[in-house]
Order: sequence, then C-alpha cells, then structure tokens
Amino acid sequence: MLIDLHSHLLPNIDDGSKSLRASIRMAKEAVDSGIKAALMTPHHMNGHYVNHKDDVIRLTSEFQKHLDNNDIGLQVFPSQEVRINGGLLQALDDDDILFADESNRYLLLEFPDDDVPTYSKDMIFQIMQRGITVEIAHPERNTKIMSTPSILFDLIEAGAVAQVTASSYVGTFGKKVEKFAEEIIKHNLAHVFVSDAHDLPNRDYEMVEAMAKLEKQMGRDYQELFETNTEAILDGDNVTSLVPEPIVKRKFFSKF
Repeated sequence: MLIDLHSHLLPNIDDGSKSLRASIRMAKEAVDSGIKAALMTPHHMNGHYVNHKDDVIRLTSEFQKHLDNNDIGLQVFPSQEVRINGGLLQALDDDDILFADESNRYLLLEFPDDDVPTYSKDMIFQIMQRGITVEIAHPERNTKIMSTPSILFDLIEAGAVAQVTASSYVGTFGKKVEKFAEEIIKHNLAHVFVSDAHDLPNRDYEMVEAMAKLEKQMGRDYQELFETNTEAILDGDNVTSLVPEPIVKRKFFSKF
C-alpha cells in the first residue's frame, strides 16, 4: 500500500484542484496508481493562500464523504503545506497548524521556490525545540538549495527530514531537477517520496515509477526504507535516517 504525504486534492482552496469533479478524478487516479491513503496538504501562509486548521479539517471530512459516496477507496487526512514565514511560531502558539500525524510531530514546511530565507535555520531550530520535526517539501526544486546544497545537508544533519517529489526523480520536471533529486537521495538527504499532485499538466502520480527507479538505483533495502519512513511519519513514529553526506557542488554541477 502506498501512502501519499503531500497532495493538493481539496477543491477550490489553493493552486491544486479547481473543482470537486477534478478532485474526484485525481482521487481515482491516486487509487489506480496504488495509493490508498493521502494527506490533504493545501498551501498555508504562503502569501497567496491561507487555509486555517479548522477549515482544512472540515473540508477534508466533506471530501472523504464524497469519496465514499463515489466508492473511491482513498482515505484522506487533514494537513497543511506551511510556508516558512515570520508568523509561523505565532500560528503554532495559536494552534492553527496541522501536522502530518495526529501526535503533532511532523510539520510539512515549504520554502519559496527560489530562496531559503536567512532566518530559516534559526526558526527551524526554534520549531524543533518544541519537539516538532520539520519535514522539508521538494528541496530538489528549490533553486537556492540547488546552488548551495549545504543548506539541505545542515538541516538534515540537525534532525529535519526531507521529501522528494516522485515526478522530480523520474524526470518530469527536467533533467537538471532529476539529477539533483538523484544526488539528494544518493547522499542520504531524503527520506520519502510524495506526489505533490496538482490538477496541472505533468503533475500526475508517479510514485510507482519513482519506487521502481529507486530500487534499481539504490537497491531493494533503500526502497523499503522509503516505504517504512512514509508509514512512520503518518503514525508519528521515528523515521530511519542514514548518515547524511554533503554534496560537493563542483562534482554535482560538472554533470551539466
């Protein structure tokens, strides 16, 4: 059974699905690709979308009823993809943040596409001081991390975990992103695959393809590690982390 820890299926609340019909279709596609459970992770506090905790819980419950009424065997859970921002600690204090698990351990955190704010390391330290593990969204597509991979290494070494979008790993976002995703994985800087599914071209479910490639490149044990880590995050348990290794920039970029 595949579990998806990052998806944008809830209709009409962010840049994911634009209608209930589209959401139902995407849910069917998820099930057809082997996914049986998925976190609903609408964008929150990213400068464009604000999706408060109570609203996401309500909308996820309503969406589950639509899935059940349409005999779609997908179990959905409420969560958020939270943009790092100056109001995040206050939002945590206000209990307006959803986690990947019911024990409030794993927080899905997003950086801007082209930057990692200078205050990020300090804020993530403050978050983790609260017993929260930061789960970094799609680092392989962040241009700042691509140019300075040590940013990701430092965060993982400090105890954060990272998810790689399956489509990135199989080349949907282009060769450069694919190669960087491979480097992240080879250096033990990623822990799970996710779909990050949107109702957009080239934003489909490619979890099975990514898992097959991972087994081919890294071996069956590594592939099973990603599977068990996904379950661990959903259950609020410890992930299994291999020793992270720094990516040497000149070695990586010499491939292009």
